[in-house]
Amino acid sequence: MTNPAHRPESSAAALYVAIELSAKEWWLTMSPAPDARRQRVRVRAGDRAALERALTEAKRRAGLGPEAPARSCCEAGRDGFWPHRLLATLGVTNVVVDSSSIEVSRRLRQVKTDRIDGEKLLRMLLRYWGGERDLWHVVHVPTREDEDARHASRGLTTWQGERTRYRNRMHALLTLHGVPKQRLAPDVAERLSTLRDWAGEPLPAGVQARLQGLWRLLQAIETERRQSRQAERRAVQPTAAPSVAQRLTRLRGVAARSATILAQELFSRALRNRREVGALTGLVSAPYASGTMRRDQGLARSGLPAVRRVAVEIAWAWLRYQPLSALTRWYVARFAGGGAVTRRVGIVAVARRVIIALWRFIEHGVVPEGALLKA
Repeated sequence: MTNPAHRPESSAAALYVAIELSAKEWWLTMSPAPDARRQRVRVRAGDRAALERALTEAKRRAGLGPEAPARSCCEAGRDGFWPHRLLATLGVTNVVVDSSSIEVSRRLRQVKTDRIDGEKLLRMLLRYWGGERDLWHVVHVPTREDEDARHASRGLTTWQGERTRYRNRMHALLTLHGVPKQRLAPDVAERLSTLRDWAGEPLPAGVQARLQGLWRLLQAIETERRQSRQAERRAVQPTAAPSVAQRLTRLRGVAARSATILAQELFSRALRNRREVGALTGLVSAPYASGTMRRDQGLARSGLPAVRRVAVEIAWAWLRYQPLSALTRWYVARFAGGGAVTRRVGIVAVARRVIIALWRFIEHGVVPEGALLKA
């Protein structure tokens, strides 16, 4: 009896390849069928010629023709998507898998080797092409253009984090010597020699030298951060080329920074429905129901942390700048009268709903009910 979930091409003879990636070498575990003999080969990481030879030899040993399709899988990790693109140039149908979605043994101690991991990945790959489409989570691989467009926004996030880190380090050094908190203004380099520690003595020369070095680094970071913010704001101006971020900023309460992150990290993906939007944001509940036990484990916190943070920020801004919207009225009626904890719970619900509303606005042009557009 044929499983209706099988795809037409899944019944054709093919070579299935599970790839364990590492910095120096890749471990290939290959087989044409679940009950067939396994072939294991190590190749140098990114060695196209060695990879092509390994696939050709594996097909020959498995009794497959040179034109037989090859289907592979690898885990998403530090290498990003270039291994996927390399495999595509070799004619291999590859899927990139979210490693956190791979089933694991519940034993206290697990035996882990490259051979065991490769065998497990291969079994799951065979099941996936056998029709178990929900076996794991397949990662959406962006185009090179979409992936490259994200670097500007992520770069600004990096500069903001580095700015905070260096400022905190300077404040910590001053606190270490009993100096009251200082405003890190442009003249801080000149003021260092006039600062006094807890005993009224000048700061030691080594501390001053270190603070001067941190200040120079902070100035360079501030310059990069300022230029990135200016470029980001120019990109959403009405005179700029039409973009998803520009459309989002038409709504009150959505600033250039939030619009850019959502456009590049969330709405650039092929999201099909609101469930996928909520799951990728991570603002969905994780219920636990077994027998008579029923409890809510809180938010799943899966997906993209950057998008989740932006969603909460937009939710607070939405309540302020969209007071007549249906979403704000719903929040006021249900949560505004409660305490601080109740309001925080409510803002998470608003965050999920507002992100879904923004997705519908981008995909279908549906303005959220009662929302106002900027003049």
